Amino acid sequence: MAPFEGRTVLVVGTGLVGTSVGLALTRAGVDVRLADAKPEILAEAVRLGAGRPEPDGPGEPAALAVVAVPPEAVAEVIGEVLESRRAEYATDVASVKVLPTMQVRERVADPGRYVGSHPMAGREVSGPNAALADLFEGRPWVICPDDGTHQQAVTRALAVARLVGATPMTMTAAEHDAAVALVSHTPHVVAALMAGRLAGAPGHEVRLAGPGVTDVTRIASGDPELWTEILTANAAAVRPVLEGLRTDLDRLMAALETPVAGQPVLRELLRGGVDGRSRLPGKHGAAHTEFATVIVAVEDKPGQLAALFADAGAAGVNVEDVRIEHAAGQPLGLVELDVRPGAEDELAASLRERGWTIRG
Repeated sequence: MAPFEGRTVLVVGTGLVGTSVGLALTRAGVDVRLADAKPEILAEAVRLGAGRPEPDGPGEPAALAVVAVPPEAVAEVIGEVLESRRAEYATDVASVKVLPTMQVRERVADPGRYVGSHPMAGREVSGPNAALADLFEGRPWVICPDDGTHQQAVTRALAVARLVGATPMTMTAAEHDAAVALVSHTPHVVAALMAGRLAGAPGHEVRLAGPGVTDVTRIASGDPELWTEILTANAAAVRPVLEGLRTDLDRLMAALETPVAGQPVLRELLRGGVDGRSRLPGKHGAAHTEFATVIVAVEDKPGQLAALFADAGAAGVNVEDVRIEHAAGQPLGLVELDVRPGAEDELAASLRERGWTIRG
């Protein structure tokens, strides 16, 4: 907290990310001021405990402004905040970095007082009521300085990332935009396109949906207006990823025209998916690990999940991940408990002894 000892951090924009930043910094003991163009949104963030409203009129500038507005508005807000001396330095948390950085350079007298950043965390819901104080815990927070960036801007942005529990890392703006095009922006497009196929499908087909299609389309419920702005701002980086995907889809379509003869191509493409997924970081950012799964049938009534977790804890086996699937037409759910390979038999036996029904 040293860079902010006796100082304030100004958060401009109190939606999901801005309010989450305010909640996390306030929890860490930082004095947070809040500002938003919409008074009702600001009032809700204040009510939630994310900080206090920014006072009217001139006052001591904040040590850092964290600007949490859509990409197209970043440069304008950064320019106003720095030129009016509302803050000494500024960062933003938009999910693209090249465009805002270029625009800030064009409109700010001393653009070195700004450094772009991006916490790799979010939710499918928006607004201050969706904010979480632990939203950034263990998540990467990318800082994107360039040759003209003041060291104090970097130091203060790094301090915010660490105070909210994130793991800071440094990239150039172009490296960042290429990375998020691959791991965030294109996946959202793919999820939206797949979910769009469901919109006009017959009801009896959609009723067959299970966890597979739910997993694939989960992120498709993001705000279309915000995602239009994101894709517009990062179009140059997203297009090459989509072009590669289109090439694979063309190969897949050609293989399906003669499915027997096309089996080698199908296997190659599907194997590529297995290999690619194995490269995703695992728990706490460690190397990816394939877990064993114990599936437990749980009645849909209060207290059942708590009881299951208590019994799993009593078994002495660490549960690495949890998923819940609701059984169609039945008042129960299937809880999938992921454990280290080799521990599944011990956990299943212990849960059976305590009266749980193990599936599979």
